[in-house]
Amino acid sequence: MKQIKWGIIGCGDVTEVKSGPAFNLIENSRLIAVMRRNREKAESYAKRHNIPLWFDDADKIINNPEINAVYIATPPNSHAEYSIKSLNAGKITYVEKPMALNYDECLKMIKASEKNKVPLYVAYYRRSLDYFNKIKEFIDSGKIGMVRFVSINNFYPPHEEDYNKNNLPWRVIPEISGGGYFIDIAAHQLDILDYFFGPIKKVKSIVKNQAYLYNAEDIVSINFEFGSNIIGSGLWCFTASVKRIDETVIMGEKGFIKFSFFSFVPIKMETDDGSFEFNIKPPENIQYQLIKSIVEELNGKSKCVSTCYTAVRTTKIIDEILKDYKEKK
Repeated sequence: MKQIKWGIIGCGDVTEVKSGPAFNLIENSRLIAVMRRNREKAESYAKRHNIPLWFDDADKIINNPEINAVYIATPPNSHAEYSIKSLNAGKITYVEKPMALNYDECLKMIKASEKNKVPLYVAYYRRSLDYFNKIKEFIDSGKIGMVRFVSINNFYPPHEEDYNKNNLPWRVIPEISGGGYFIDIAAHQLDILDYFFGPIKKVKSIVKNQAYLYNAEDIVSINFEFGSNIIGSGLWCFTASVKRIDETVIMGEKGFIKFSFFSFVPIKMETDDGSFEFNIKPPENIQYQLIKSIVEELNGKSKCVSTCYTAVRTTKIIDEILKDYKEKK
């Protein structure tokens, strides 16, 4: 069996619990090195997680002969650069979502993957979670009949740091993240809908900045259509004066499914046979299942459900949604 020896570029907060520990919990997988620009923080992370090597230079991860797989957990503005370098060095590459700043960068990453015959995976880990696969099972088995439409509602009050114009979170700085919180949040949702129903074929949007806390969009409304004749709508507001609302409804001819994307409230389903509720919690290391599927695919055991070819579709749709807003800025 092939031993996958990982190095992480960007061992920040997202890797503390969500992903980092998972690499050493999986058969034929081992995390042997981490990198962060702040060497002291890289060393602290390595010692806390029993990682033998730490660096403050990404090239020392990419060019290390002991490492055959690289996980890129930096902000999106460096995803393409590090992924292409890693792929050109012949390293299996696993990059955080969104795949890159824009669709064009994604295409360059895919070209590097194909040229070097090295796989490129993207961290849309919800595709591997039992919670979302249970919903997919209900849809595919016809529990609610033919699906008619999908409705997404996500409302959030501003974060305290959103008011600090001199030190805004990187997620609302378009040069770093590609846009605002919409990209960070909606990328997961649009990807899962792609997983459930196939690619979105058409989308129309209204995108605004209503509160002027930062330059990025803070409210997005979309209507979209899948190739399977299913339509959908979504509304995201990041300056709402309410508690967080995270609710999605999939309506079919014989019933509906209601669930959340981020709070993992119990899945509710109503059909002609009655009302049902399913309480399925995610694993502590939420990327565990996806990383496990990557390692298993590399060893010929199974197929990974989140690749560069699935992820690029989500970035393309996000680009279409935000296009008019960005052109006006």
